[in-house]
Amino acid sequence: MRNALSYHERWSEAWRSPEPKPGYDVVIIGGGGHGLATAYHLARDHGIGNVAVLEKGWLGGGNTGRNTVTVRSNYLRDPSIRFFERSRRLYEDLSATLNFNVMFSRRGQIDLIQTWAKWRDVRRRSLSMALVDAEYTIITPGEIVRRVPLVELDPKARLPILGGAWHPGAGIARHDAVAWGYARAADAAGVDIIQNCEVTGIRRAGGRVTGVETTRGTIMAPRISVAVAGHASVVAAMAGLRLPIETVPLQAFVSAPLKPVLDVVLNCPALHVYLAQTDKGELIIGGGADGYTSYAQRGSIHVIEQSVAALIDLMPRLGRVAMLRQWAGMIDLAWDTSPIISTTPVGGLFVDVGWGSGGFKAIPASGEAFAQLIATGEPPELIRPFGLDRFLRGRPVLETAGASNRE
Repeated sequence: MRNALSYHERWSEAWRSPEPKPGYDVVIIGGGGHGLATAYHLARDHGIGNVAVLEKGWLGGGNTGRNTVTVRSNYLRDPSIRFFERSRRLYEDLSATLNFNVMFSRRGQIDLIQTWAKWRDVRRRSLSMALVDAEYTIITPGEIVRRVPLVELDPKARLPILGGAWHPGAGIARHDAVAWGYARAADAAGVDIIQNCEVTGIRRAGGRVTGVETTRGTIMAPRISVAVAGHASVVAAMAGLRLPIETVPLQAFVSAPLKPVLDVVLNCPALHVYLAQTDKGELIIGGGADGYTSYAQRGSIHVIEQSVAALIDLMPRLGRVAMLRQWAGMIDLAWDTSPIISTTPVGGLFVDVGWGSGGFKAIPASGEAFAQLIATGEPPELIRPFGLDRFLRGRPVLETAGASNRE
């Protein structure tokens, strides 16, 4: 009652707001889920607590706060499946691990099959996932309607529903709670989280990084980690590193709140739209990526129109639902649409970038693995296929199971 009536003025802070020190053992650029999770694991698992997380705005205000909160592991390639299944399982226990309610809700996901090519792809993916004990099974149109009564089967539709795939482990989590939980745990371990601190340059000497220039002064560090989304190539260029990625807007929007009508995540790959219902009753809807590179966080109107048209085609009863707001996140994509979590040719510089539309669902496993890479200099087996050197060795991880894929 006291906290409510004080309008937050007397709330105790969940983490400190320290002034930056002259130097740290590790500086992490990016105060979103990946940067905070990495800092937490550096302190907890490797005893490296002299760490600074630098965020140019507010904590979690980048792509962590602009995603569609889905957690899943139904990917195609073995490295992707193993990684995201590890992350999904970590999400299930994350509230207990961090002693902070991240509101993870295991709901299951249905992928609609509307083309014979997709049927072949789903069958292939289900067999690949079975190899790592991740469930992904084909279901009938009747089972889809039983689980999601909003879906209407129309045999005369341009793309009739042929079947679906059921991924029971999928779910959603509250994006800002994930950032807050990691921030509080990292701060308790001694990590300095410094907001409103934009990195403007990266210092180098003898082929190695030595520190960063920021809007709050110079901060020295022998190890610098880039964990940003949307401007990864811009930050890496400050150290003289050119990353093989491009940045595009990926759109999302939410409806006005409704009574409970959807208790699963529903994905329609053929029409480039997916949706789930939040705990507040809003339908959170993801669309496709814009077809051009941009750093804008708004996207194009024609993508919204296509997504809404697809929704009404599948579920005509949603035609009268009002849209509440729309936004776009900036996603970094490598040409094989898989992430880059790796050492670099610049000594002491590490990158955790290029997640496309998979960044939020990757946070727990990425933080765990990236921290080990920074602490030891050697990647754990889970992320070894995602090294930057894969492009030189001719070993790309060609992944077609991301929402940002523009095939």
